Amino acid sequence: MIAATRKKFTVEEYHRLVDVGFFTENERIELIRGEIIEMSPKRTPHSVCNSCLWRELYDLISRQAIIRIKEPIIISFTSEPEPDIVIAKKKDDDYLSSHPVPEDIILIIEIADSSLQFDQETKLSLYAEAGINHYWICNLVDNNLEVYQNSFKRDTDNYNYRSKQIFLADETVSIPGFDNLSLDLSKVFPKIVG
Repeated sequence: MIAATRKKFTVEEYHRLVDVGFFTENERIELIRGEIIEMSPKRTPHSVCNSCLWRELYDLISRQAIIRIKEPIIISFTSEPEPDIVIAKKKDDDYLSSHPVPEDIILIIEIADSSLQFDQETKLSLYAEAGINHYWICNLVDNNLEVYQNSFKRDTDNYNYRSKQIFLADETVSIPGFDNLSLDLSKVFPKIVG
């Protein structure tokens, strides 16, 4: 009996597959630890939260950093996720030469409803392993913001964050890396009517 093995891809191999048209333009995929992962479809609250969050962040920090929405970042040679929002350091070429790498990233934000467990486990571990010290999850299931800080290696191949705070949808949270700038979450989380 022959055991099945999975093919793991590098970022370079993944890009070649994209270049030769292996994926359609409308496929929502990302490369996580060598595996091509299909992303969950966006529901209306997810889209609304993403739009509101981008608008608020743009008003607060657009002249001080680059805000990327659903654009790739390079975490390692086997991971190229597409977080909902990335705040990256300013760069003269606006990242034309390369997607942001961990050293460029100030904050990663994921918006989660159906993807909540994946964002709290797989992506959290991936971002912590890369040394990204500020990771937020807009948790649309519980209607709060999960703020993770200070990545560390728990044990062999197990990465996490030292600090986790919960901010309610009507509270204000400081934006890491920007003195005296706060985000009013009541302007971010969708208001469910009726």
